[in-house]
Amino acid sequence: MTILRKLLGLLLVAGLIVGLALLAGPSPKPVPAAKTAPAPSRVGLPPGTTTVTALRAAAGGGQFAGTLVNVQDLVSEGAPLTLTYPGASYVKVHFNRLLLLPGEYVTVTDRSGGQLSTYRFGVSARWAMSVDGDTAVVTMHGRLAHVLIDQVARGFTPAEQARQADADQARWKAAVAAMGSRACPTGQTAPAACYQTTDPVAYKGSRAVARLLIGGTELCTAWRVGPNNRMLTSHHCFATSADARDVEVWFGYACPVCDGTGAAPPVKVNGDAVLATDATLDYTLFTVQDFGSVSGFGYLTMDTRAPGPNERVYIPQYPSGQPLSIAEDAGGDCAVDAPAVDGYGSGTDVSYRCDTAAGSSGAPVLSRVSNKVIAMHHFGGCPDAGVRTDLIAQKVAGLL
Repeated sequence: MTILRKLLGLLLVAGLIVGLALLAGPSPKPVPAAKTAPAPSRVGLPPGTTTVTALRAAAGGGQFAGTLVNVQDLVSEGAPLTLTYPGASYVKVHFNRLLLLPGEYVTVTDRSGGQLSTYRFGVSARWAMSVDGDTAVVTMHGRLAHVLIDQVARGFTPAEQARQADADQARWKAAVAAMGSRACPTGQTAPAACYQTTDPVAYKGSRAVARLLIGGTELCTAWRVGPNNRMLTSHHCFATSADARDVEVWFGYACPVCDGTGAAPPVKVNGDAVLATDATLDYTLFTVQDFGSVSGFGYLTMDTRAPGPNERVYIPQYPSGQPLSIAEDAGGDCAVDAPAVDGYGSGTDVSYRCDTAAGSSGAPVLSRVSNKVIAMHHFGGCPDAGVRTDLIAQKVAGLL
């Protein structure tokens, strides 16, 4: 067994040397400190999309939360790798290759070791789970094990987040101008904790809404639909199982008190399989890994009826990637504007005048009448718009 183990170790090291040789080449180009464009859709807009619709999609779509850094770091036992990016909100490493024998493993932690993810076996490339804060520590546990890290996703600093927010606001204003519309009401959104006693139904429903970190740098929103391992988000956020497995799904990323400070550490799981997706109705139905760890957050139900005009609504969401908030109908403003308007298809959308932001794509729009989901947010501007869930329900009923 000792001879066999040594032989396997030599083969793994030889494979690593070959891999490093293939990876060698010109130094990577510097990555910009921050991108201020909208987060790029992983799928193209449907054919025939108008200029105004494209502007609305950009205003209400995904959002950048960080940037990628190219590295070439080999980690072996006895030489932990510490990656620090001062001021970053999170750090997430990408393994180009994991060369591990049975019994060997690699861990990724924050500086204190309190956040811990463990990886065993496998030789394929993959993203590790992010750690909150500006430092990640990668440690090998195994004498012959080696890991090559080729990329790091790090979250924006506060200054970069402010610049991103300015860019998002500029896109929203461009969409409103192109629509020739008056400005929508603002200031309707408050931390979900503010509703815990005043509106316990809305608060309970909001717990089923998750923040998505896609590919290490992009943000959207998703929500549990029904009691089983099923989640819905926008098709433009991601559309394949390969992309889903690079998605972090954060539950419970919320401020524990109403003043909006001190967000609690989220429960993070990875996406798994895409069960259905549709460009015209802009939805992706998917599952998550380790479902048992998030099943206690509850779930929402789609309304199978079409909404009515002026129907009051509320929207649990992660606007601009901030902790869980709820946009609600203070003064009766957050309500259906038109129950059937054109989106990517004829009559596919509901329009409403509510307070949303980039990163809210995929958020559920719930009726005050039924406390069920009547639309899934995907367009910014004024009015905002979401895809009618009565139409989505017809497509996915057999998969729930």
